[in-house]
Amino acid sequence: MPDMPLPDGVTLESGEGPQEVAEALAADVARFLVQRLERADRASLVVSGGSTPLPFFRALSQVDLDWSRVDVLLADERWVPEGDPASNTTLVRENLLQNKAADANFLSLKQVGATPEEGLPRVRSALAGLKLPLDVLILGMGNDGHTASLFPDAPELPEAMDPESRDLVLAMNPPSQAQQRITLTRPVLAGARYTALHLKGDDKLDTLTAAMARPEAVMAMPVRAFLKPGLKVFWSP
Repeated sequence: MPDMPLPDGVTLESGEGPQEVAEALAADVARFLVQRLERADRASLVVSGGSTPLPFFRALSQVDLDWSRVDVLLADERWVPEGDPASNTTLVRENLLQNKAADANFLSLKQVGATPEEGLPRVRSALAGLKLPLDVLILGMGNDGHTASLFPDAPELPEAMDPESRDLVLAMNPPSQAQQRITLTRPVLAGARYTALHLKGDDKLDTLTAAMARPEAVMAMPVRAFLKPGLKVFWSP
């Protein structure tokens, strides 16, 4: 277990390798989803892309629960076609929406449109049935302190990070990134009943330490907005 101070109410679970941590996260998420489905007709599961969550996706896809009552969506997406190597939608379809999780209902953030701005009305329509607050949210984090597509250099960041924003999703155009993006906004993400931050590597611990040092400076490192009581950090070397 890494020896590092944590904000009040934030817990850290670590393991010897990515597979062990992914399985622990999958088990914890499954327990929460089962509990939610005992109280509600449907449950929502919001995940993040990239390589880190792959073993988590595969482990969770094997869990026995009523997946037909689970709505799955991404916290953010690159505005690229399905099948593109950069598509997180493709990543989720091929690794999470398999096995027992094949019956889940996937709500895609990538819709028809040359740009995310053009596609926004269709994205909002696709998410019209999504009930808030979200049930389960799994976030990742970049070494610049971004999470979802809340990038420090995105001109749309002030709007996306506004705690009073009524927008569910927004287009993001960070100059540091090769693709245009679409993301759920801070208030939507921050309201989730269960939030986990899934990290891998010593560099991510360094970034997390820097983020915890100045929690008030959320625009410089947007992940700081989510370092609050109830957050569960799952980390592996």
